[in-house]
Amino acid sequence: MMSERFEKQVAELIVDALNLDVEPEDIRPEEPMFGEGLGLDSIDALELAMAISKKYGFQLRSDDGDNANIFASLRSLSAHIAENAK
Repeated sequence: MMSERFEKQVAELIVDALNLDVEPEDIRPEEPMFGEGLGLDSIDALELAMAISKKYGFQLRSDDGDNANIFASLRSLSAHIAENAK
């Protein structure tokens, strides 16, 4: 089971990588990251994927059919990183 602390680390990465004007603790774990919610777009997804690769040592592929689920929320992204981080 992934910890809240790890979700907070991922939230901090999201805020830092994308220069968001929001505090990491204000990102709700189940809130959508794209469209409604945080309002991220495809450019944000690319920047976020690069930051995740740099920090956690694995690639998020743009052609992964599961990306909509992976990037759905902070919780789903954190779970994916926890499963794949080196």
